[in-house]
Order: sequence, then C-alpha cells, then structure tokens
Amino acid sequence: MKIVEDKGKKPKLAEKSDDQNSDVIDEKLVLSIEKLQEMQDELEKINEEASDKVLEVEQKYNEIRKPVYDKRNDIIKSIPDFWLTAFLSHPALSELLSEEDQKIFKHLTSLEVEDFKDVKSGYSISFNFSPNPYFEDTKITKTFTFQDEGTKITATSIKWKEGMGIPNGVNHEKKGNKRPPTEESFFSWFTDTQQKDDVEEIHDEIADIIKEDLWPNPLTYFNNDPDEEDFDEEADGEVIEEGGHINYFLLAISIV
Repeated sequence: MKIVEDKGKKPKLAEKSDDQNSDVIDEKLVLSIEKLQEMQDELEKINEEASDKVLEVEQKYNEIRKPVYDKRNDIIKSIPDFWLTAFLSHPALSELLSEEDQKIFKHLTSLEVEDFKDVKSGYSISFNFSPNPYFEDTKITKTFTFQDEGTKITATSIKWKEGMGIPNGVNHEKKGNKRPPTEESFFSWFTDTQQKDDVEEIHDEIADIIKEDLWPNPLTYFNNDPDEEDFDEEADGEVIEEGGHINYFLLAISIV
C-alpha cells in the first residue's frame, strides 16, 4: 500500500523554523544593541572626565594669566584711545559703536574679562572709565551666568549725568542674539539683560567676541592688523587656539 505524503504539514514546519530563526536573530540584535549602549555609556563617562580635567586646567591657567593681564592693563592705560581704536578696528565690534559711544569710549581706560571660579558657570566683562561728563560710574559690569534654564544676564545700572543719557542706549526689540544695527548704541547691548532660554541663543554674540577674540589679544586690532579669515573661522567655532593660548572652555564643550 502506498503512503501518500501530507504535503500540507511541511510548510507549517518551515514556518515554525523561520519563527525560531527570527527569534534568534532578534535576541542577537538586542544583545548587540545593549552592548553598544554600554560602550557609548563608557565613552560618555570618559568624555565627562576629560571635560572636567580640561576645565581644571583652564582654571589653573586663569590664575596664572591674571597678574599678566593686570600688568597689561596698566600698560594699556598709558596708550591714548587704546580700547576705542581696538573696537573700531574690529570687523564686528566696530558696528556696535555709535558716534556718541566713540566719545564716551575715549574715557575707557581698561577692560577686564573674568571667568567664574567654576569656569563653566559663567563670566563677567567689566569696563573701567576715567571721570567723564557722561555718567557717574567709573566701572560698569555685565555678567553672564549659565544655568540649566538658560543664561542669566545682569548689568550695572548706569547713572547718567543730567542731560547725558544716550537716547538709543535703551533696550530695543531684537531677535535672538543678532548684532544690533549701526545706529544703535553699545549701551543698548550693555543694558540688554533679557534671559536667553533658547539653546541656539544661549550665548551672547557680542560678549563672546569680546571674551574670545578681543580680550586675549587686543593689540592685534589696535595695530589694525586683524585676520578676518581667522575671525570668521573662529566665529563659526572652528578655531580653538586664540590669543596665544587654547580656549579650554570651547574645547571642553566640544568634548562632551
């Protein structure tokens, strides 16, 4: 008697075999992804440690540079219109000074940029003036504090002498951290303390330029010898060495 095969059973066995293979592949894929995530977590931990070390180095060298910056400021005070000339020679900052600002900047004797003790927490920019007919203050400071919810900005409330307040030295509506147009004043930027919450706007463009480009080597701009190509690269975050020393803060951020 000839036994007739039940051909309908074979596909079921094949289907079962395919399901088993699929389960094995899925398990291997899950295990591979889990192992990959473990490696990424390990790399992230190393990056965080590297960032902390870089910031420690920056803090150390900030202390070493401080007395040199102080001596430099003392020398600059003996050079007439040094900071005015440096600002006017800068391809970006020159747009910030109105004619009235330029008159006031003739009384600017020194500029100071100081990181917080915890470098990644923020910094301040101070402008020191000789006695002048425009305002009572001899020192005005703008401070940038980096917080989880955004950048907190504070600034000295300028005590203008009677009749000397600059009309355009008040806050104007502007989008993001775009440079103010030429007709606006340096003081409109200085008095703008609107908190920056958007990730793309967390840094103040003007403050960054002063801190990262002008402050490290203002002599370059006083001598009217800026390399605009280098400045453009730096503005795009491509240049990490400036003013004779490495920008460790940017390096730390790029590591994380």
